[in-house]
Amino acid sequence: MNVTVPDPDGLDAPAIAAVAALDDDLRRGMYAYARHVRRPVTRDEAAAAVGISRKLAAFHLDKLVAAGLLRFGFAAGPVVKVGRRPKVYEPVDEAIQVQLPARRHEILAGILAEAVLAEGTGETAKEAVRRVAGERGFALGEEERARTRPGRLGTERALTVAEGVLRRYGFEPSRDSRTCVRLRNCPFHPLAAEAPELVCGINQAFLAGFLNGVRAGNVEAALVPGTAECCVELRQAE
Repeated sequence: MNVTVPDPDGLDAPAIAAVAALDDDLRRGMYAYARHVRRPVTRDEAAAAVGISRKLAAFHLDKLVAAGLLRFGFAAGPVVKVGRRPKVYEPVDEAIQVQLPARRHEILAGILAEAVLAEGTGETAKEAVRRVAGERGFALGEEERARTRPGRLGTERALTVAEGVLRRYGFEPSRDSRTCVRLRNCPFHPLAAEAPELVCGINQAFLAGFLNGVRAGNVEAALVPGTAECCVELRQAE
């Protein structure tokens, strides 16, 4: 399973840069045109679509490529100039989204979809969802341990490792004490407000799985119901 790690501050910097690149009428027009025609477009076509020169269009198209909104290639067919084919541009497939505070609904959706497809015999839907959440958290913990090789983790070091990862996932961790980390944001809000028992259970299972995967056996993911933030806190195991 591939785990995508977003920006270290919990804000997806590439996505923010991509949205900022569209704060220009010409770039926005060329991007909309490229999406509308549903095929790779040349610099000449993009220029004509917004009424500018080919040279200026090339500048803005390359900015859109750098921002991750378009990708470029070379047109098939006869070579227009010796050794060269015209450059063409098309939108990338990946969705780009910026939300403040951070929301990670794709994680929740992935857990729910997998649980539906992999529900075991005699297993309730809630049990399947929590199992899958735990497995995904465990995979994330194992990836982090393989990446950082932290060695044996004491309580404080384990919480520091967890803070770094969960910040990237939008939980906004805050060290309330040496042995407790509060999570100031729920990436699954507002769904958590609609089905708190389900979503908070997923949250706890995911975070507990992460702690197991990173081998932080002296830290637990404890439910703290009734808070206005995330319903789970990480603290020294009793």
